[in-house]
Amino acid sequence: MAKITFKGNPVNTSGNLPSKGTKAPDFSLVKSDLGSLSLSELKGKKVILNIFPSLDTSVCAATVRKFNQMASGIKNVTVLGISKDLPFAHSRFCSTEGITNLITLSGFRDKEFGKAYGIDYTDGPMVGLYARGIVIIDESGTVVYTQQVAEHTHEPDYEAALNAVQ
Repeated sequence: MAKITFKGNPVNTSGNLPSKGTKAPDFSLVKSDLGSLSLSELKGKKVILNIFPSLDTSVCAATVRKFNQMASGIKNVTVLGISKDLPFAHSRFCSTEGITNLITLSGFRDKEFGKAYGIDYTDGPMVGLYARGIVIIDESGTVVYTQQVAEHTHEPDYEAALNAVQ
């Protein structure tokens, strides 16, 4: 399990992000229109998984805005913003913020994504939500970059993620 902190206090996740060089676990999560999207549907594209606890926090909202901005200039890349927020909240946030370059996905129906990606908080005040992490997957479905953000209140390393996707 990953050992990270929440406002300086230790918290744990259900495991670790998939290792670089491994096949990314497939998943099926809920889009804003209540349909589903699976990773396998994106084969042939580079995929950025921006995983976070909730759009209702300033850091999570900032990551979605930043990845939306980054994605607008990169060809053949799909950015997925993944949390357990309801699809209605995703839709409202994207509409209000003018987010058009990424797909939000909700894990509210799913118990396997968090386990497969080792990203479920198992203790602390955010237990039951996803921890903050980035996974970049290449066109063949192989993990090429991961970052488990060590402190819950911090943003990911956007520059490293951008370098990994190009």
